[in-house]
Amino acid sequence: MDLANCYRLLGLTYGASLAEVKTSYRRLARRYHPDVNAGDTLTQDKFIQLTEAYKLLLSVMNEPVGSATVSSPSQTVATRSAPQEAGGTPRSPSAAKGTCKPPVVHYTPPLSDMDKQLKWNAYEQLQQLLKCRRFARAIALVEGLAHRIPLDPEVRQWQAIAYSSWGRHLVNEGQLDKARIYLKKALRTDPQNRSLWAEVERDFRRIEEML
Repeated sequence: MDLANCYRLLGLTYGASLAEVKTSYRRLARRYHPDVNAGDTLTQDKFIQLTEAYKLLLSVMNEPVGSATVSSPSQTVATRSAPQEAGGTPRSPSAAKGTCKPPVVHYTPPLSDMDKQLKWNAYEQLQQLLKCRRFARAIALVEGLAHRIPLDPEVRQWQAIAYSSWGRHLVNEGQLDKARIYLKKALRTDPQNRSLWAEVERDFRRIEEML
């Protein structure tokens, strides 16, 4: 789940304040709480999605997750950090044997209107470039955007996706050494993305099978 979807689920615009996030979550959580809607699985699923979105936004804003005011005893959202080497660099998933505390992620200051427009224009271009398998151009685009907006978590996520997509393509092409480089860059760029770790782990397993 990316940050834009988190804000959307909570009925907020991208970049809403911490106070707005908390207020919206409390209001929606009361409406969709399983104790209020017993037996309604759709409502319970909605509550789980809201809670996941809320916790992700809190983590990005560097706010303790324990500040959530409404919780369900039957629903727990576990967060897993990326395994890292002694120097702080994430290890390849195939070599991971433990977990460590996730790095602190600072909340991004609000973007100017110009940067917002630049960001979403770049996102549309990135989607098209990845669709057309123009991976080198996609990486150049998102690295330039990351240089312009270095603290934006969504830009960091897009950058990691570009690296992993290129790495996967290189695996398919049999360029295994180069593929490893970009897969590891993806993990270093977005180390707390659990779905990314799962995808990259599959790519590393494919590399091992091809050796």
